[in-house]
Amino acid sequence: MHHGGDIDPRMEALLKDLTGTQREAVLQTEGPLLVLAAAGSGKTRVITRRIAYLIHCGVPPWQILALTFTNKAAGEMRERVYSMLGGHSEENRATRGLTITTFHALCARLLRRYAVPAGLKPDFTIYDTDDQSAVCKKAIEACQLSSSNFPPRSVLAAISKAKNELLDAEGYAAQAREWNSKNIARVFKEYTRLMRHANAVDFDDLLVLTARALKDNADVRAECQSRWRYLLVDEYQDTNHAQFVIASLIAGGTSLPARDQLPQPPDSPPPEPEPSAPRGPNFCVVGDPDQSIYGWRGADISNILEFEDHYPGCRTITLGENFRSTAPILALADTLIRHNKRRKHKPLFTSRTGGDKPQAVLCREEGHEGLLVADWLKARHEHGVAWRDMAIFYRTNALSRVMEEAMRSAAIPYTIARGTAFYDREEVRNAVAYLRSVANPADDISLSRIVNTPSRGIGKTSLDALEVHASREETTLLEALRDASSVATLGPRAAPAVAKFVAMLDSWTGGGSFMGALVPGTLTDLVDRIVRESGLRDMYVKQAKTSGSESDAERVDNLDELVSSAHQFELEYDPTADAALNPPPGAHPDLVIETPPLLALLRAFLESIALVADADAVDPAQGSVTLMTLHAAKGLEFDSVAMIGLEEGMLPHARAVEGLGGDGDLEEERRLCFVGITRAMRRLLITSAKYRTHRGIPNRTMPSRFLAELPEQSLAISDQSGDFDDFEGGTSLPTRVPGVPSGLSLPTRVPGTPFQVGTLVRHPQFGLGEITAITPGSHARATVKFKDLGTKTLVLEYARLTVVR
Repeated sequence: MHHGGDIDPRMEALLKDLTGTQREAVLQTEGPLLVLAAAGSGKTRVITRRIAYLIHCGVPPWQILALTFTNKAAGEMRERVYSMLGGHSEENRATRGLTITTFHALCARLLRRYAVPAGLKPDFTIYDTDDQSAVCKKAIEACQLSSSNFPPRSVLAAISKAKNELLDAEGYAAQAREWNSKNIARVFKEYTRLMRHANAVDFDDLLVLTARALKDNADVRAECQSRWRYLLVDEYQDTNHAQFVIASLIAGGTSLPARDQLPQPPDSPPPEPEPSAPRGPNFCVVGDPDQSIYGWRGADISNILEFEDHYPGCRTITLGENFRSTAPILALADTLIRHNKRRKHKPLFTSRTGGDKPQAVLCREEGHEGLLVADWLKARHEHGVAWRDMAIFYRTNALSRVMEEAMRSAAIPYTIARGTAFYDREEVRNAVAYLRSVANPADDISLSRIVNTPSRGIGKTSLDALEVHASREETTLLEALRDASSVATLGPRAAPAVAKFVAMLDSWTGGGSFMGALVPGTLTDLVDRIVRESGLRDMYVKQAKTSGSESDAERVDNLDELVSSAHQFELEYDPTADAALNPPPGAHPDLVIETPPLLALLRAFLESIALVADADAVDPAQGSVTLMTLHAAKGLEFDSVAMIGLEEGMLPHARAVEGLGGDGDLEEERRLCFVGITRAMRRLLITSAKYRTHRGIPNRTMPSRFLAELPEQSLAISDQSGDFDDFEGGTSLPTRVPGVPSGLSLPTRVPGTPFQVGTLVRHPQFGLGEITAITPGSHARATVKFKDLGTKTLVLEYARLTVVR
């Protein structure tokens, strides 16, 4: 294997257009490797060339595993690698068995393969957020708690956070100290029981159960380490604790943290790192700590910051040259991110010369901000920039409404990136529920959704009777349907309808043989049959004819598109890369489960639907401006970017401003701003509104501290906020505050009162606090950070504040 030196001429084509550091990262094939890849530095090129180079060096493709976070990123990597290796087909041995996938998709496949060690049956269903919510509501009711006191969304968030730390219900209960968390622990336990009863898993379970199977079962661990000798992980800064454990155990060669130590017999000596190559495992991680922006959903930046500690023989290569943005944009981003302390410094530079200065504009209020952004986009379009090459970023979705109105008023085509819109549509969800019921006979949630859709005489009363029977007999809803003749409370009309429904399901599953040889045809045929024979398509055709509505006609088109989606998936599916179908040589016989190919294909299709992410919903080929959150923007690039709402409480978000999560939250907000800036290739507009309406009330804002951190020489600043005499009671513009760029000033006092920014005050109910912001005008307000209750905005006329001398 090459580590440098002379290169085989046949491989020169893979290396010829790489920079020196990119080439180093490709050639360093053995041992642990940390690639610190700055924004726009060509990391995908490095990863894909590295994979192709390994295969050219004789590494069998099935021994290579590359992991990333979105289906879009995984698909792009596969296409690049395939194109370098002569395309992808059954005949091309250079790509057969190569696994480039997401963490969740990998775990879904591993759990099919190792279902028994993970405590599952191989026909489990992956529940989406709506399904999880339905199960959670049942668990809350079973614990005799109120959904108003314990909203399912909040409970699920607590459960998800625990699972990402590899805590099960018992572990969570052991840590619960307060009444609220103790009750959540009860719900967690019942939620887990209901999920296992349905033979279902949620997204977090995919990671948690895989991590546990790898930790607790030496055979599972050994098989995975034997199968994949070269592991690459992209966007390593975004890994959470469970993903860190999964990657570490597949790679081998390191000791896990104490809380994750492998099971040891009593009185055994401390565990040693698992054996690997002298320099450590062939484990390459690529990422950028400066782009770690998912701490709120469990991502742990220490995974990448401490990689060299976990693997002492690690080599580190830094990719600092940016190929995306102009020098002025990079200067802005680099200066901003240097204010963070918890990072690995790397130079951020470009060989490109020239470029316009980014603009920062202070607007009057959000309506003015929308008009200004629309005018800016139209000017860019008139200069030849396509609509699809422009985007508007914001911290939260709440900021999109005014921007949407501005786009419509200016006749600018736009699209909003808000996730998996196609698969969220009612008709598609209904069809997918049929597919899931076929793939997993224990999926009660999906079955209850479709049992009377379309209406077939099995109403709510009949369904309730069947569910009571299933609960009493401790069986699944499908078994209760099969045993309908024993349900005395089932009406005479419902019994034959139930029998007909069960016969229809059996006709798709080969008489209940789990998709065995009795089922003819392909996945496309199966999906088409289910859509037609279930009556779904006819139901929506009749709706469209009755209503004459275009949206109802589109429902039929969407069902047809689902069939097309199955066909496309079937064309791209690689059975040799599916761990469920291909146990490695010498696999432990207890772990081998025979899966009919069509069933494996259906499960893989359903997994692909369940694992679609926000960024996958963005279609760069559309001729429209894209509106999206900064989190959704990560990994994308646009010629021209408008970043709106740079105000304290917006960006940085109020949670970070209030300091509830310490400096770590504020640093993550700064990284989020950094990510937004580095998405822009040629032009960048940053806006801040002097007033922003909240619950119908215009509130005075403070410009974001991040604006004050940007170098004035690299930024064209413009104050277009005007005079607010008409808007807010006749107060003139205040003087400039030190530390904020000129043109971005903010008021510091209310004339004729003792209240100003920095004043210590006392409130009769809220206690001691400090004024952090002033909103002047006829109804002057003060934003006060109270010692015990956080930040509140008060109307001074009614606040009964007293100054603490």
